[in-house]
Amino acid sequence: MSLRISNLQLSVLVPESELPKHLAQRLGVSPDLLTRWRVLKKSLDARSHSDLKYVYTSLVDLPDDVLKTEAVQKRLKDGVQQFAPPVFDDPTVGGTPLEHRPVVIGSGPAGLLAGYYLAWKGYRPLILERGPAVKERVPAVRDFDRGGKFDRENNYLFGEGGAGCFSDGKLTCRLEGPDVEWVLERFVECGGRSSIVYENRPHLGSNKLPMICRNFRRKIEALGGEYRFNCRMDGFDIRDGRVCGVHTSSGYLATNHAVLAIGHSARDTYEMLHELGVPLQQKAFQLGLRIEQPQSQINGHKYGRPEYLSLLGAADYTLTARGEKDVFTFCMCAGGIIIPSISEPEMFCSNGMSNSRHDTPFANSGVMVTLEPSEFGGPHPLAGMYLQQKYEAEAFRIGSGNYLCPIQSAQDFLKQRTPNPATKLDCSYERGVIPANLDRVLPPIVANAIRKSLPLMDQKLRGDFLKHAILVGPEMRGSSPIRIDRDLTTRECPNIAGLYPVGEGAGYAGGIVSAAVDGLRSARTIVSRFAPLGVS
Repeated sequence: MSLRISNLQLSVLVPESELPKHLAQRLGVSPDLLTRWRVLKKSLDARSHSDLKYVYTSLVDLPDDVLKTEAVQKRLKDGVQQFAPPVFDDPTVGGTPLEHRPVVIGSGPAGLLAGYYLAWKGYRPLILERGPAVKERVPAVRDFDRGGKFDRENNYLFGEGGAGCFSDGKLTCRLEGPDVEWVLERFVECGGRSSIVYENRPHLGSNKLPMICRNFRRKIEALGGEYRFNCRMDGFDIRDGRVCGVHTSSGYLATNHAVLAIGHSARDTYEMLHELGVPLQQKAFQLGLRIEQPQSQINGHKYGRPEYLSLLGAADYTLTARGEKDVFTFCMCAGGIIIPSISEPEMFCSNGMSNSRHDTPFANSGVMVTLEPSEFGGPHPLAGMYLQQKYEAEAFRIGSGNYLCPIQSAQDFLKQRTPNPATKLDCSYERGVIPANLDRVLPPIVANAIRKSLPLMDQKLRGDFLKHAILVGPEMRGSSPIRIDRDLTTRECPNIAGLYPVGEGAGYAGGIVSAAVDGLRSARTIVSRFAPLGVS
């Protein structure tokens, strides 16, 4: 039996290599009696600037005779408990053999982990990706940032790894349990550092994600899976309420099992699904602006001692403000940059990312509001998507038709003051910025909520949030405005057997890890019901 030791607080100046000594002290035993130990969770307590601490939850194994001693048994109370970790559910394969290989549509986090699990279990999945391999994506996005033409199939959102490949690599997830651990362990296998399994706010870095996506592909291919790049899904062959095949830009594929992992930016695919009669419904989603400040300003606020910066790197923040509509920071990129998040020509949307070193002089974060379906302006299931397009098109027009980023100082936004076109505002967005009134790129209810909340957030950071801050926008892709219906048990679309909507694009996830877990779970459902092709 293992012991879980919670709330062990150590100064950030104490190296993690000394953790076994402190775990043993908590149990009243010698460190050499710990037969095995591992960190379950590690988070930073920054409430005291002069004494930052890491808070650890760890799993420890002791020999049975030591565990039963009176000295150890007396320690079994709050903070030290016997604990049996839940086991990852890895079902035996089902009894009905497949007639065709399963198809995974999309190679973002949901499709990636669905494809990996199916390949690992011997199902040889076909993974369709409308964009190119990652080695072609990296030079394409760099060329666009420097002023090149927009490519609707090779950009920050489409291509191997999906939007997740350039999404900053945050692995924060509200879910817990063995499915999350299994997913994180796969990221470690493919190049992530081992500590992401237990860090409270793990981060891969945009510079590491392309390599990790490539390593996933190599593992999937070694297990019998197959990628088909530049292969857009254009429709389904549905007969008698069952998927019989997939129409693609490269031809027809026969299959009875399609994992639909399209991401939340494939708007042409949403329209095709609606025309096909796939059940869609409106869903609340997040939108707003992105705020950027000097990173040194955030570091100075959070760290009371200079040695903390060299130990911990660029500081981050998480802020909320409650009012008529709650406002919250989202996807905070310490030492990051602002990037375009564009999936269609003549549209503009902002996002943020940071490399693993967090080494730019800028900090940025989304400042987001949740918009409810009743606020979309119509009953159509794609009404939220149309609202996104409306404001992204206006942002493109503001940007002189050249994907320049609309920008406004925080003070001008608060005072609803039109910015001086001659004013130069520093910003990390590489392609170029243009001064603008950002009320033009947001629904009034969202702009007003942000305007009321920014001073409240500034108070929480004691004046270090809005000082020298600029705002850009819009940021429309916080989550999907659409949910694709699915059965709770089979995870298939109602009345369309064999169609498995997963991930952020289907409206069932909100980040890399939750999307990956969602894809894994639908793949596991296929495995539990069916045997691989040719197995009986």
